Amino acid sequence: MGDNQDKVSFMSGKEIKIDLLYFDDCPSWKQGLENLRAALTAEKVDAEIHLVRVESDAEAAKEKFLGSPSFRIDGQDLWPEERQTYHLGCRIYATEGGLRGFPTPEMLRKKIHDTMIVSGRLQTTP
Repeated sequence: MGDNQDKVSFMSGKEIKIDLLYFDDCPSWKQGLENLRAALTAEKVDAEIHLVRVESDAEAAKEKFLGSPSFRIDGQDLWPEERQTYHLGCRIYATEGGLRGFPTPEMLRKKIHDTMIVSGRLQTTP
């Protein structure tokens, strides 16, 4: 499994680790990365992005890879689902514009925001 790393830094003090899982032949993972960066900028979040290349069906099974691109914070998929088998394949997201191979920046921003609230990294004020 390849392990490229991309560091995104902002000065908010709300740092998180995000894994973006993908495979090389996926036509959507680079747009997914671009949308993730846009979401982090909008949310003003410090994030360490780890690009995790999945190279085989065996690695897909080991990682419980749900398709490319997949996004995980602290090991938890932002759009979890249970499966019997795992393999290299593209992932589809239901967006306001229809089915796409990547989530929109707004979808990612909301998931990041909600995850930070649940984990206690972000405090809400009434």
